[in-house]
Amino acid sequence: MFIKRFRSVLVLILLLILSLGVFGSVQAAEKLMPFVLASTGAGDVAATVSDVKGRLAGAGFELVGEYSPYNDATILIVTSDKLKTEASKSEFGGYGAGQRVSITKVGNEVQVSFTNPVYMTHAYRMKADLQTTMDKLKNALGSMKQYGPAEGLEADEIREYHYMFGMEYFDDPSVLAEYTSYNQAISMVEKSLAAKKGGVSKVYRIDVPGKDETVFGVSLSNDCSGDKFVMGHIDFKPVRSTAHLPYEILVSNKKVYALYARFRIAINFPDLKMMGSNSFFKIMCAPDAIEEALMAAAGHSPDSDDDD
Repeated sequence: MFIKRFRSVLVLILLLILSLGVFGSVQAAEKLMPFVLASTGAGDVAATVSDVKGRLAGAGFELVGEYSPYNDATILIVTSDKLKTEASKSEFGGYGAGQRVSITKVGNEVQVSFTNPVYMTHAYRMKADLQTTMDKLKNALGSMKQYGPAEGLEADEIREYHYMFGMEYFDDPSVLAEYTSYNQAISMVEKSLAAKKGGVSKVYRIDVPGKDETVFGVSLSNDCSGDKFVMGHIDFKPVRSTAHLPYEILVSNKKVYALYARFRIAINFPDLKMMGSNSFFKIMCAPDAIEEALMAAAGHSPDSDDDD
């Protein structure tokens, strides 16, 4: 009798352990995508932009930049005390100090979308929980679905993401320039952006509190590095991923960084094909061209390479 009861208890314990394991695996398997489609409908881009600005302000977001990379597309960049505080807690957290909201007209339809804050915390390996920011954006703008790739990625897959063997991770950035101090680095970047060196212009600036770190959003306009050129080849699906833009330059301490294009593009377009139409092959000149343009925008002098 004792042995039978012991076996019964043992079976129950094993079943409990297995059920907890299954539950845990289900919880861990949540799939995330880089963008959230807030709404679609007939309308005018300018009027929708005005409406979205009001909704964002009402939700407590600060508008720090506005960018129209091509016709029928506008991107609003917003931040908040929450975003800046969370950015300050992580190395290179400045990349996550802003969120991007896009208004894009496709045919007769106006699409309002925004970057998924939760996805971006993992993409930038932040020590942050931005679910409250996600909820605020959803409440302000709406939420129809997450989108981007055909299938989402789990949190750990995003944190360790690279497109394929030999391509860069988040912690393989381009070092665009180095100066004697943070203030000198900021001054040189501001000066170079004002001069539109490399065809790069300033869209926004966010200073991360409590540390020597600033993120600049920039537009790229040269032939192969240009936003219009790149997006014309990769942003082809019915629901547009306009909020991929703008690109970032990060000043952290005395160095100027940017995410390498093969990571920065792929993290938002993880299912982009390597070959064929609408593929990386079509923009194969872009990664090096983008790095070169951003180096110019960081005030990098080609002559300094001779000193390395």
